[in-house]
Amino acid sequence: MNRTLMNRAVSRFTSGAGLAALLLSSLLMAGLAAQDKPKKKAQKRKVPAAMKPVKDVAGLPRILLIGDSISIGYTVGVRELLSGKANVHRPLTNCGPTTKGVKELEKWLGDKPWDVIHFNFGLHDLKYLGPKGQNLADPKGEGSHQQVPIVDYEKNLRTMVARLEKTGAELVWRTTTPVPPGARGRVVGDSVKYNQAAAKVMKERKIAIDDMYTFCMPRLKEIMRPANVHFTPAGSKALAKQAVAAISSALKRRAASSEK
Repeated sequence: MNRTLMNRAVSRFTSGAGLAALLLSSLLMAGLAAQDKPKKKAQKRKVPAAMKPVKDVAGLPRILLIGDSISIGYTVGVRELLSGKANVHRPLTNCGPTTKGVKELEKWLGDKPWDVIHFNFGLHDLKYLGPKGQNLADPKGEGSHQQVPIVDYEKNLRTMVARLEKTGAELVWRTTTPVPPGARGRVVGDSVKYNQAAAKVMKERKIAIDDMYTFCMPRLKEIMRPANVHFTPAGSKALAKQAVAAISSALKRRAASSEK
């Protein structure tokens, strides 16, 4: 090999090696720089006010609200309206269908006494699931079925009512609110059918009924979201007032019975 070719080969080798070294150095520097950058803290999900635990004020009656997202929506309003008059608690979850209630009721009741328990199940029982459990399925779709058939719904309510009665609390059943036209995964009118099954149980057991369904029907356009079972903020406040009226009556009954 002549000198010229040898010089070219050496030049190519050294330039290649230099490039590789430069690249390696850049990668190392980038890695070190990344390590030096402060890591972003994982953002914590904001806990809804309704789901924050309540610290009891001594001497005030204890109220337990049990229910799905409708009750979650009016929980804060009930607390505000009963501020200084009662300690208002709820399970820190969406209580869902009666099947979940049967499984978790004992945990929700805890080990402290309750003065009033205001409860509901229904919208999650009557909603439709697909053949593979798909949520809010088309009620007319092949293989679609209600999450909890009405016969099982009544049976589950009886099981829970038997346990709730053992608490010694004043019980208030809150009827299931309406399914408006266009709401996904549910059928208009099914709330009426499930409410009738629930009413049978509550009347047999002489349990007070907060008829929120009847309260809602004349004012659906004012308080409900279009084609949605959920309520506007103003609607949830209206439901809170309705619930507080029922709870206040229950507290009066309890006070009267304790005086006998």
